[in-house]
Amino acid sequence: MAKDKEKKTSDKSQKKPNRVVKWFKDLKSEIKKVTWPSRKAVVNNTIVVLATVVVTSIFVGALDLGFYELVKFFYNH
Repeated sequence: MAKDKEKKTSDKSQKKPNRVVKWFKDLKSEIKKVTWPSRKAVVNNTIVVLATVVVTSIFVGALDLGFYELVKFFYNH
């Protein structure tokens, strides 16, 4: 009976690294299948995102300033 427990324990310890190794091999295989964008597309998309962030930040900042001034106006009168 003690030998059976030892065998089960050793089987479990051997299965875990194999699963991890298999997972990394599968990951590598899937990464090779990915269609990566070109450098030009990445740069273009980055510029679009940054421009959108800047425009949105200016808009939200203007709204914040406007509401601040509006509240300040009503509290002073």
